[in-house]
Amino acid sequence: MKFSLKLLFWTVIIMALAFGFSGFYFVNYVFETSIARETRQAMEESRILRFAFETAVLSVPVQYDVLPDHTIEQITYNLANGGSSRLLRISDEMGQIIYESDGFGENGQEDGIGEGEESLLPWTDEERNAYQVVKRGEHYYIRTCMIASALNRSLYLETMRDVSEVFRERKLGFTVYRRVTVLMLLLGAFAMHGISSWLTRPIRLLTRATKRMAEGEYGYRARQVSHDELGQLTMDFNRMANALEENIGKLEEELKAREDFVAAFSHELKTPLTAIIGYADMLRSRKLNEEKSFLSANYIYTEGKRLEAMSFRLLDIIVTKRSQVEFKTVTIDSLMQYLYEMYASSSKMGFQMNYEKGVVRAEPNLIKSVLMNLIDNAFKASAPGSLVEVTGRRLKGGYQFSVRDYGIGIPKEEQKKITKAFYMVDKSRSRSRNGAGLGLALCAEILEIHGSWLEIESELGRGTCMRFLLPDFEEERSGAG
Repeated sequence: MKFSLKLLFWTVIIMALAFGFSGFYFVNYVFETSIARETRQAMEESRILRFAFETAVLSVPVQYDVLPDHTIEQITYNLANGGSSRLLRISDEMGQIIYESDGFGENGQEDGIGEGEESLLPWTDEERNAYQVVKRGEHYYIRTCMIASALNRSLYLETMRDVSEVFRERKLGFTVYRRVTVLMLLLGAFAMHGISSWLTRPIRLLTRATKRMAEGEYGYRARQVSHDELGQLTMDFNRMANALEENIGKLEEELKAREDFVAAFSHELKTPLTAIIGYADMLRSRKLNEEKSFLSANYIYTEGKRLEAMSFRLLDIIVTKRSQVEFKTVTIDSLMQYLYEMYASSSKMGFQMNYEKGVVRAEPNLIKSVLMNLIDNAFKASAPGSLVEVTGRRLKGGYQFSVRDYGIGIPKEEQKKITKAFYMVDKSRSRSRNGAGLGLALCAEILEIHGSWLEIESELGRGTCMRFLLPDFEEERSGAG
């Protein structure tokens, strides 16, 4: 069962119970109040009749020591037929009926007591009056009994007052209340259906969003239609969906990168191995002159060195990702002196260095590897005799290194791809110089460990500038202040 229907169902049940108990209490309260009022009036009328009876007895001639029954009967008859609709009965000291109005008794009962009724005489004395609500057919009466004095006699005076209207009003009250209750339940159910649908709308939207996302629409979001707890839940769900979509995107990118890596690695491995196997088979299967043998052996050596370089670069990338790096304080002088000794004398290019002194927190060998890769790439991209510049300067928040060449440059659309493994802008040029497209991928991994990244500024035909910023550590910045 849907949550909205459960809410509607239990609301209707609670409304029915509330209306039922409140209606029963209200109607019965009105009924009991009316019965109490009618009882008081009936007792008051009985007292008035008793007073009238006793007054009439006093007017009887004093010739009687004891008032005879026929006189009592006559007085009671006159009271009963004096224009009132009251029903009277008077009995002697022994409970024998002296006079009884027509209709006082039921079905010809000798004692005038109907089925389910109880005689009030035993409960009545000089100090106590008694009453009882009785039913006669379709009518209800309040029956009273009290002692009336007649000279030297004590008689039982009983009256019956018709209160059927009160019971009819109670029945009508229950009937009307039942109809009102049913009408209110129908209207309440209709209104509650709309309210429950409105209240549970955020849940339906969340359910729809969950289904759409389960079907692969990771960009689908639930619409927020309220600002209560369910609205907050919608916001949290959407934030979770954003994080999930981002993670899935990263996983898909990583999976694609792995597939591209495997494909590129297989291709890069296949090309030199095919050449090596081909030239080795040529040397093994036939006798070649000295020049061809040298060319074959040289090609095998060159391709073997390229495979060796590629293996070392891959190993460096794997080790860099998995190993724990210990940062040290490194002087800029030591880094630049190392690079100068490596390239200034051996390179056929123009090599120029310009830097500000200082220190950085880094892993020395890894930073040297980054700078050497950038310088090697600059040499490969430059024509013989062209200038390669290495600069360093202190900036706010860190130390920046730059390597600039004035070579062929990198197309703008290629600049975001060159840090991927095995990616080469000019594959033929790179392979001719034992390149495999792993140098910049290694640089990106090392810089990520150092909390930095590679910035590329390049223009075709005018050269390339690659720079990165080694950030200051917190303790260094606090100490400098």
